[in-house]
Amino acid sequence: MTVITAPDTTDRVLAGILLTSIAYFLFSTQDAAIKLLVAGISVWQIMLFRSLVILGSCLAIGGPQLFVDSARSPIVKPMLLRSFIILAAWLCYYTAAKDLQLAELTTIYFAAPVIVTVLSIPLLGEKVPLIRWIAVLTGFLGVYIACDPTNLGFSTPILLVLAAATLWATSVVLLRKTALQERTIIQLVLNNGFFLIVSIIPLTMLWTTPSLFELALLVSVGALGGLAQYALFEGMKRAPVSVIAPFEYTSLIWAFGLGYAIWGDFPRDAVFYGAAFIIGAGLIILASERFKRRTA
Repeated sequence: MTVITAPDTTDRVLAGILLTSIAYFLFSTQDAAIKLLVAGISVWQIMLFRSLVILGSCLAIGGPQLFVDSARSPIVKPMLLRSFIILAAWLCYYTAAKDLQLAELTTIYFAAPVIVTVLSIPLLGEKVPLIRWIAVLTGFLGVYIACDPTNLGFSTPILLVLAAATLWATSVVLLRKTALQERTIIQLVLNNGFFLIVSIIPLTMLWTTPSLFELALLVSVGALGGLAQYALFEGMKRAPVSVIAPFEYTSLIWAFGLGYAIWGDFPRDAVFYGAAFIIGAGLIILASERFKRRTA
């Protein structure tokens, strides 16, 4: 098995942070488009269109040989495993969303970066210094303040969200391992090929003919999702997951901004206080990496 890797130099780590931050912005924009769609289109249909757009773009770039190379790739099995884990995470999350408020959902789900940092130690052998732990916990504190959850308890929906966070964190750690072993475009083909196949069966009963506006949104979801996945995969090649984990918290900031721009939702004061902690978490990591670069 050929491993595509290079030392985690400071420049590579900073590039990984930038790419990951871009990915989470694109994912947040994609989620806003999905929120507009789910009123009349099923999640399975959205998944189908997104996969078709991404696979079509890959075909235009790499031609038929790309799909042959993807089928022969040594990471087919680990990518299949990761896709199953992500699907399970989505099912847990959307099941819990029926019974929990958005603030509760968001707070619990954003335990994922903490879990990523923890899992990176036994599964990837990463050494996590104190400064990264501080950044992760600072970001989580910001999410907690922004969402202001109360009386969460340990009901079944809450346990489902914790399961979703754990599953997503596991998929991120697995992505770091596969990202170093194969070209990013092949990972895109394998990941979206799986979701294309899985979404076909439910659509035999849930298909809805989209309007022109919905069709445009479906195509945009595919474009945004494809670019986001590419940026995330490339970012994973350049930086340890314990470094980039806190930057997943930036999704919350984009979500509040897009919510205000599209639906006129104005965040509470607590959201701004929480955002300050979230931004601070990212700045802690950036400052530590810049310090390492200067001392080097």
